[in-house]
Amino acid sequence: MQRKPNVLTVDDDASMGKVLGALLTQAGFLPRHVLSGAEALAAVEASPYDLIITDLRMPGMDGMALLAQLALRWPDVPVLMLTAHGNVPLAVEAMRAGAADFVLKPFDREELMYVIRKALAGSERQADAVPASPPTKEFVGDSAAMREVHALVERAAPGTTTVLVLGESGTGKELVARALHEGSPRRGKPFVKLNCAALPDALLESELFGYEKGAFTGAVMRKPGRVELADGGTLFLDEIGDITPHMQVKLLRVLQEREFERLGGTVTVKVDVRFIAATHRDLPDLVAKGQFREDLYYRLNVVPIQLPPLRARPEDIAPLAVRFTALHAKSNGKRIALGASAIARLEQEAWPGNVRQLQNMIERLVVLSDGPTIEARDVERQLGPRPSAPPAAAKEPDKGASLEAAVSETEREAIRNALAHADGNRTVAARILGVSRRALYYKLEEHGIT
Repeated sequence: MQRKPNVLTVDDDASMGKVLGALLTQAGFLPRHVLSGAEALAAVEASPYDLIITDLRMPGMDGMALLAQLALRWPDVPVLMLTAHGNVPLAVEAMRAGAADFVLKPFDREELMYVIRKALAGSERQADAVPASPPTKEFVGDSAAMREVHALVERAAPGTTTVLVLGESGTGKELVARALHEGSPRRGKPFVKLNCAALPDALLESELFGYEKGAFTGAVMRKPGRVELADGGTLFLDEIGDITPHMQVKLLRVLQEREFERLGGTVTVKVDVRFIAATHRDLPDLVAKGQFREDLYYRLNVVPIQLPPLRARPEDIAPLAVRFTALHAKSNGKRIALGASAIARLEQEAWPGNVRQLQNMIERLVVLSDGPTIEARDVERQLGPRPSAPPAAAKEPDKGASLEAAVSETEREAIRNALAHADGNRTVAARILGVSRRALYYKLEEHGIT
């Protein structure tokens, strides 16, 4: 049985909450309404939501302020803005600041449902992702490989040339994209990002190019797409290697001509946008297999920047770990240092999740540490024994148990251990387990753990 999505609505008008609640319930969602931004933050802290719908104009914390807090603390939760006709420019600014979309009051039911389903489709692919830690504001590392990356970013940033950032997951491709934007004359203009792997073709096209009124059922007004929102600034297209041949054709035109038509429209829209694309996939291999257009690859690959995996620059592990320790000690209100033995132990790891995995590990160590210094024994409690050590004997499984039951019991035990390590803090437990907070809540419900 498919789980019903949880939706939080935020509006100081209680009657609006009742209307939204009735519509959402009828559509198969589980709604909850709160009357203020502060109540919304408390609600999201207490339990996970798949979507948040908030009014733009509210006393106290308005929709923009709430969006900023949600983007900082729960970036994986999509936010929709409700706004009056006169506030459309502000709603567009909210989309540039990270809102998934906006809907005008009084809203059309079909449009509301379309926008909700589009936002949920975009976040569904990321619902089980490891929660990302706040990125550092600058590159850390003095290895030869990273010095080369620094130099390429400095040379490429001032121009308008398309840049293709390549590298494994967790190497910091978005950080490079932001550095290119901040180092350019466009730094005061929008930096808009879109995960191309998160949406099917029909939704990706409307998300990229926008749509005209009447383009489809529920399109009751013109909506700008991400390309239009990035006009004058930078558009970061993440996971570009996952788009279909149909979308590759459409993207090629906007890259070449800097023009497009909105979905359902005939008017050509011209834009001044700098494109930065990123992928962890081997694009030349996809080209050879006929899965990626060769002309699009060459259009993207004007200035390639290859990010090395962390295992290829072990000399950067220590400065990164020290930096992350200081960052997370400050954010958690602790005075804590990373001991030499801990650094030595961290340097022995291969870090398949790269810098993101290292940062999440350091945050976990900081949160769970009781003393003033993190030592090797603290690291080994999280990472296990040194790689050279023989693996611990596995627990003999119950020969009468089915595979499904054995997996379920192992999962249940891992969750209990993580909660015990985190003193019951579910956000910390999610990081220990390497899952999102929402995924942990679903598992708690599935296993009946309170």
